[in-house]
Amino acid sequence: MADADLVILGGGSGGYACALRASELGMSVILIDKDKLGGTCLHRGCIPTKALLHAAEVADTARESEQFGVNATLHGIDMNKVNEYRDGVVGRLYKGLQGLVKSRNVQFIEGAGRLVGPKTIEVNGTQYTGKNIVLATGSYARSLPGLEISGRIMTSDQALNLDYIPQRVIVLGGGVIGVEFASVWKSFGSEVTIIEGLPHLVPNEDEAVSKQLERAFRKRGINFSVGTRFASATQDDSGVHVSLEDGKSFDADLLLVAVGRGPNASGMGFEEQGIAMERGWVLVDERLRTNVEGVFAVGDITPGLQLAHRGFQHGIFVAEELAGLRPVVIADVNIPKVTYCEPEVASVGVTEAQARAEHGDNIATYEYNLGGNGKSQILGTAGFIKLVQIKDGPVVGIHMVGSRMGEQIGEAQLIVNWEAHPEDVAVLIHAHPTQNEAMGEAHLALAGKPLHAHA
Repeated sequence: MADADLVILGGGSGGYACALRASELGMSVILIDKDKLGGTCLHRGCIPTKALLHAAEVADTARESEQFGVNATLHGIDMNKVNEYRDGVVGRLYKGLQGLVKSRNVQFIEGAGRLVGPKTIEVNGTQYTGKNIVLATGSYARSLPGLEISGRIMTSDQALNLDYIPQRVIVLGGGVIGVEFASVWKSFGSEVTIIEGLPHLVPNEDEAVSKQLERAFRKRGINFSVGTRFASATQDDSGVHVSLEDGKSFDADLLLVAVGRGPNASGMGFEEQGIAMERGWVLVDERLRTNVEGVFAVGDITPGLQLAHRGFQHGIFVAEELAGLRPVVIADVNIPKVTYCEPEVASVGVTEAQARAEHGDNIATYEYNLGGNGKSQILGTAGFIKLVQIKDGPVVGIHMVGSRMGEQIGEAQLIVNWEAHPEDVAVLIHAHPTQNEAMGEAHLALAGKPLHAHA
């Protein structure tokens, strides 16, 4: 007889969301994690990094206050107090999550779990059997072959816990994690250089957005090298020394390795129990089922976007699938993405290049410049909202760059996921003065009736 209806291995965004929703739907649930409830996102990822980014925004506001007629002086950054603030945010959310799990009668088991049977997970010598199993073991910070993480060479895990501000930093990787840390350190006063082997920063975004972010970073004094691959790195008492394949070299106090995250799915018995895997990833179908009956996998261990909210949605999806509710599948391309550097980058749906690859010239695009938006002028930000539309059809991509533009992603994902046409959005009222008006203006223009914009 099973110990529970559902046994979940991993208490991060995917695992705990699955546990809470399954309990809500009347299932008995056992949730297992070797670390703190909340996983990478709460303790070593999304939340602590965004706390640092907010502290960085406060520093920039103080530094630039004179342009707003406010006489303030930035005396410096106290990293101990910044870390106190960050830990306070994490601590309050952690306490709230523990209370939630307890109130839903989810049995939380702390310890390293291992799949020892198709429906059984062993923790500290005790076995727990479920009618169904969910694998939700998350991801880890990757490095490159031959690049050892130690001393002055670190990943985001170590960088988050620094109690000082480095004078000079090299960031290896111009994706989400790389540009966010580069943004923080620049605001805190470091000299920053990003090295990205692909032709642009945030290379998975629409090219127009990447180019605008590069312009903004140049203006901020963030240095970057794109289009040339990393060759090697050494460290000594004087610092870290990085070489590229074209022979260029860079010196700094620290090297942040931000080359992405890998699936944390090895050494836990998955392959031994016949779970189909590929290059470390757990393979699933569109309904998140593995090849083993009754075993599901969610979040970062499955191929695709590695986002906390994707894992969260996966967890809810599996719980509802088990309850017979037949939840709707949302394709990765229609999951919203936000990069919280300054300026922010936010997107959902296909890029212009992806749309052209599928539809040829049967697409229309429009960029609404934030220069025409009152609230953006007040904030002093530059950027745009770019729409990608199938001609005479729905908007299939929305791409944004500018201060606080991540806050617009909610409406953007509704537009794309509900397959709205520009004229559907153009008739809606967007409050004045808000940055949200820019979303309305972009759709007005694409619908053929531009107001604060040129056709």
